[in-house]
Amino acid sequence: MISARSTTVTGAARSTTATAVVLAAAGGLLTAVAAATPASAATVTCASPVYKRQLFANTTFSGTPKKTDCDTAVAENWGARAPATGLPKDNFGVRWTVTRDFGSGGPFALTVAAQDGIRVYLDGKVKVDLWKNVTTIQKKTVNLTIPSGKHTLRVDYANWNGNANVNFAYTPRTSATVDKVKPLAPTAPTVTYDKATGKAKLTWAKNKEMDLSGYKIYRALNGTKFGSTPLATTTAATTTYTDSTIPKTGQTYAYEIRAHDKAGNQSTGSTDVTATTVDKTAPVQVTGVKVTVAASTLRLDWNAVADAFSYSVYRASAPQGPYTRISWAIGDTYYTDSTENIKQRAYYRVTAVDKYSNESVPSATVDPGEPDTTAPDQVTGLTAEGTTAGNAVRWQASSADVERYEVWAAPAGGSDPDGPEIALGTSFNDQLAEAGVPVTYTIQAIDAYGNISPVSEAVTATRPAPGESAAPTGLTGTLRDSATVLTWDFSTDAHYGYRVYRRTGTNDAWTRISADKVTATLYDDRTAPIGRASYYVVALDQYGNESAPEGVVTVTRETPATSTAPLPPTITLSAPYTECTANDCVAHGGADTPLTATLTPTSDRLIWGYEYKFTSDTGYTTTTNSTLTWTAPRSGFYILQVRTVDYYGGRKGPASTISFKVG
Repeated sequence: MISARSTTVTGAARSTTATAVVLAAAGGLLTAVAAATPASAATVTCASPVYKRQLFANTTFSGTPKKTDCDTAVAENWGARAPATGLPKDNFGVRWTVTRDFGSGGPFALTVAAQDGIRVYLDGKVKVDLWKNVTTIQKKTVNLTIPSGKHTLRVDYANWNGNANVNFAYTPRTSATVDKVKPLAPTAPTVTYDKATGKAKLTWAKNKEMDLSGYKIYRALNGTKFGSTPLATTTAATTTYTDSTIPKTGQTYAYEIRAHDKAGNQSTGSTDVTATTVDKTAPVQVTGVKVTVAASTLRLDWNAVADAFSYSVYRASAPQGPYTRISWAIGDTYYTDSTENIKQRAYYRVTAVDKYSNESVPSATVDPGEPDTTAPDQVTGLTAEGTTAGNAVRWQASSADVERYEVWAAPAGGSDPDGPEIALGTSFNDQLAEAGVPVTYTIQAIDAYGNISPVSEAVTATRPAPGESAAPTGLTGTLRDSATVLTWDFSTDAHYGYRVYRRTGTNDAWTRISADKVTATLYDDRTAPIGRASYYVVALDQYGNESAPEGVVTVTRETPATSTAPLPPTITLSAPYTECTANDCVAHGGADTPLTATLTPTSDRLIWGYEYKFTSDTGYTTTTNSTLTWTAPRSGFYILQVRTVDYYGGRKGPASTISFKVG
């Protein structure tokens, strides 16, 4: 019996008159029958992989077929009956033809069983030939490789007499030892991203391989490599996948689809498709939050968060809250809370916010502790000295928690007319003091909470009027490794020489650093500190009085002045070279093998660089690099000498020496 099969049939009448095409069931098959037209007037088209079947009233397939229809398989058992109405039960032929896309192709088995004759063709070439009249079923299997792409299979069957039956199948051979052909890469991939759900839907075209097992989907951050483990797998019949796990970070992700067959062969990847996600991922929690009290305000500092666009600060009066946001859209990693009464304990939390307004969980709670209500100790050791630059006021440091000092200056017997000056260190220069007018000074220390110490004992100083000598001109400061060198122009009325003063803070008292009388127009400050320092020079008139302090010069040192040259570096040779010792000096490398010497400073002292010399060099070479690359001109014994050049370049230390042998 012949079972009914689905089919696609189109008919086109060769007659010039319009005719109707009807579908009639014949032997379980759909047959195109043109009404009122000859049987040969209809053209049948069958959709691949359905066969086009043609039935002939002869075994030579000559003339017009008596019937043409579509058949899903070559599997018939007519016995001693005719295959269709209008055909004989003996001496008839049937031809099945199909053209299909085999994808990447591969090894196939052609299996036949027929009574009587059968021939199988691939692209017009005979692959199976059992063309003879038999009384029993003859069988055969042929293994062959079908190339990639579209190919045509044709099956010719002939029944001369007796029982008629025929079976044919073409099946892929899926053993991993036989099939080494990869599927073709999937085509036409697309991805659609749903911003509302945060899901990405992929689709692609179905592969043509008959032995396809399924598809593997890979995902990676765009611009990075795909991993070896797929995101998901689907069956061969499924060509869509919805990714519900794609991170919602605002980043772009790439997808790739790979086909795999039953033998385990995997295709190359499809063309990548990308989806840009919405960012619904909050930044990580802010860490390192600390709060300090300064200038009667509370300052918060924290560590930066990588994807933070801004930060928000929350405050509460109790550790458990409730917390109120007091500031937002903070672009820095600090915040000063000047609205809070620092005498009232407060608690803080900080959050990070990204550019999509996703906010992190709050940081750990921080607070400055119980407010300090204890005043600093009274300032002691107060002194005041009048100079032509102003009155130099100095004192000893008060309590450890002092933030600043208030310097009160009042005329003798009066009060400070404009309030105190602020000093951050333990000295102050009152440059506003009038010459010849005694000024009384007192100091009070203030901590971060605004607690004020008792008033210090008072001292008095009088600023002297400048002497008759003019202030020296042309003062310059030159940075050297051993000193800051000060030079100035010769003054004809510097009868008793010069004095040199220095300070490091903008309001600090000036300190005389020179001897009482300097007769030269040059002075080396061998105790010059790191950082900013200002200098002035005065001339002494015939009475020993100082001139006015004009022509202040300020310099900034990266290193303090030092009396010793820098130590030599440690030298390390690159392989295969080794340092010669008393018991071992074997040659290594050669003239074609460069040597790299690594120079490691022996301290954290800032330096300019190095000077080095190999045995073959005529002099030292300077460099700022910590590695030297050198190629020996020939084999032999060599010595490398390296010495450190101080930061300002004017002083060189002793040399390190290392010897080695080149093969």
